[in-house]
Amino acid sequence: MAKPSSVAVAAATPPTPATRDMLPLLRVGILVLIAIIGFSSRLFSVVRFESIIHEFDPWFNYRSTQYMVKNGMYSFWNWFDERSWYPLGRVVGGTVYPGLMVTATVIHNILHGLNYPMDIRNICVMMAPLFSGLTALATYLFTSEVCNRTAGLFAAVFIAVAPGYISRSVAGSYDYEGIAIFILMLCFYLWLRALRTGSPLMAVFTAVTYFYMVATWGGYVFIINLIPLHAFVLILMGRFSNRLYVAYCTFYAVGTMAAMQIPFVGFQPTSSSEHMAALGTFGMLQLVAFAHFVRSHLPNQQFKQLLRWLLVGGVALLVGIFLLLSATRFIAPWTGRFYSLWDTGYAKANIPIIASVSEHQPTAWASLFFDLQLLMLLFPAGIYFCFTKFEEAQIFVIIYSLFASYFAGVMVRLVLTLTPIVCVAAGIAMANLLYSYGSPTATPAKPRNSIIQLAVLGCLFISVLMFMFHSTWATSEAYSSPSVVLASSRPDGSRIIIDDFRDAYYWLRKNTAPDAKLMSWWDYGYQLTGFTNRTVLVDNNTWNNTHIATVGLAMGSDEDKAYEILRKLDVDYVLVVFGGLVGYSGDDLNKFLWMVRIAAGVYPDELNEKDFYTAGGEFRLDDQASQKMKDSLMYKLSYYRFNEALQGQGMDRVRQSKAPSKPIRLDMLEEVMTSSHWIVRIFKLKEPDNLGRNLHKVATFNKKQK
Repeated sequence: MAKPSSVAVAAATPPTPATRDMLPLLRVGILVLIAIIGFSSRLFSVVRFESIIHEFDPWFNYRSTQYMVKNGMYSFWNWFDERSWYPLGRVVGGTVYPGLMVTATVIHNILHGLNYPMDIRNICVMMAPLFSGLTALATYLFTSEVCNRTAGLFAAVFIAVAPGYISRSVAGSYDYEGIAIFILMLCFYLWLRALRTGSPLMAVFTAVTYFYMVATWGGYVFIINLIPLHAFVLILMGRFSNRLYVAYCTFYAVGTMAAMQIPFVGFQPTSSSEHMAALGTFGMLQLVAFAHFVRSHLPNQQFKQLLRWLLVGGVALLVGIFLLLSATRFIAPWTGRFYSLWDTGYAKANIPIIASVSEHQPTAWASLFFDLQLLMLLFPAGIYFCFTKFEEAQIFVIIYSLFASYFAGVMVRLVLTLTPIVCVAAGIAMANLLYSYGSPTATPAKPRNSIIQLAVLGCLFISVLMFMFHSTWATSEAYSSPSVVLASSRPDGSRIIIDDFRDAYYWLRKNTAPDAKLMSWWDYGYQLTGFTNRTVLVDNNTWNNTHIATVGLAMGSDEDKAYEILRKLDVDYVLVVFGGLVGYSGDDLNKFLWMVRIAAGVYPDELNEKDFYTAGGEFRLDDQASQKMKDSLMYKLSYYRFNEALQGQGMDRVRQSKAPSKPIRLDMLEEVMTSSHWIVRIFKLKEPDNLGRNLHKVATFNKKQK
């Protein structure tokens, strides 16, 4: 039987036995249809382009999965990737969350065991759409636990099509988030179920799901802080129970021991500040349980006196231990990423490499409405209904909503964690509105006028229909274009496919030596390695800030100095992305100041951001640009031959300015490939020639003297 709604409602007319028998089958059918809708809506990229991996990080995940399928799990744990972070390399097994790769490998092996030899690439491409159906099921179970099955069905259909989740789960988006949201909602459902029943078995299932999350995504920290916070709030509200004690202690003990089995995590659950809230809640539960035990054996007055001393002593002891362990560095301090969540200006001032990522910027209201649309209006209504039935499950929803809303406002990327609870709250709101205005057995306090009921139901239907249209359009137009294949539209509405990235990557694969070293900005490292099978200096992992800063130093230096840096790093080819011809705004010149800021953080005596501005404080790239800007390697490689190729009419369509009119000369590098739309430009370092270099230096010196 379905659980009662979160609001006080009168009993509906009991269904007939035949209808009652059909309800489970009907719900299953609806959930299957929702899963199909969620899966199908994520296939636009495959239909329009082809089965291809999207973005940048997914290329490393795909390459790692290929290695795991070919060589096995044991080899993967010991895999040293010499193709990345030259000359350092990377020990992959100890620096990744392997859950995504293991999941794809298991699916691959099962399909091959059933004599269905599906290629691992297609499995990786379809992974996120497949798990979107499972996410809808997990959201249905979670919402049913909080409210009722009707709300669960609404929440399931919302999460299946919500752009805030689709943005990370379209076909080809082979990244951790594609399966992490399913694990997140399943873990929270199992936690509420364990808390309601007090079942150690359900708590163990919660811990196992948490372990799967730890193995898959760094966002597991959200789980290991939200569940302890829920338990802590229940204690403060005087809602301690044996069910809470059994559920939390079992979850924490089993989950922590399991999490420590992931090499990349190791002893962090017992030694990092991000996990101390969970440990502190575990200790507090022991104190509260002990106090309840003593209370049953002592008179009331003596118990109050003992409790006072117990609380003061216990809190003082815990704080003292925490401070001691922090002072001795046994407990690692808070990381910069943690501080950037509470201070939006922290990353820009202290960790520019984090602030340079667009998805780490604060979220604009327009972005929230674009990703959530109708759900933004239903969200507060659903939270209101949770307050009307203020029980353990509803308290969890309120806490989740509060913190997810704050974090989503701080960082664009975290809208992903807000979307599930918004869908849950919207489902609760829709279920209650549907009952209030659509049930013939609504309470007398509710509107009974049939015209009003039909008007409200009509508005709800139209609103949901418009939300479905908006979600489909957003998925199709905004979230289904792979980063390696760009699509543009002509004035007549026809599409233009710009395939410059793959053309350039294919050229590198076919025209460079197998041991060639490639340098680009760190955004393209994973794609470069995956497509070309060549060695790169930096990739999309940000674990070595100094190495990335060195690349930024080379890009911001003049050609002579940059050449010396590149020779020391054994670089053979330099790749830059330039969007001036077609208006591609994601090019390297738009990222250039971040290169300078990151480099200046490591080499403050070599680069200064102010030098790249004009005397009037403007950042210009035309003939009025600062001399430091004109001399930089990035400027020269981007605009080299651009104005001449367009007969002196070169217009930078990204910056809306004329290209520099004075011809740019390159002495140490030579152009070897420029893609058809000038988006990707590849330059090769010339072999060292002492005589030629000395003559160039003399000419440069004489020019300066004049």
